[in-house]
Amino acid sequence: MAARSLEIGPAGIRTARTIEILRTERGLAQRELAARVSALGRPMTNTMLSRIERAQRRCDIDDLVALAQALLVSPLVLLQEVECPVTSFGQRR
Repeated sequence: MAARSLEIGPAGIRTARTIEILRTERGLAQRELAARVSALGRPMTNTMLSRIERAQRRCDIDDLVALAQALLVSPLVLLQEVECPVTSFGQRR
């Protein structure tokens, strides 16, 4: 049987972007956030987090809950679209 494609849909892509935005807003490096997630009992490397943020790896429900805890937000926040902050020059990041 052929392997099924694990294409990431719009909700997954939106979640990946939201994770990256919240992480950078909090001044966390990928390594730091991955360490926080691991400390919560969900082993994660910075490479895994990088792939999640680039929508190259699925963010399963256990990842989602642990990432939300590490970012101090509800898992629902990660599923919603986040506005990109405006820089001091009036351009979106």
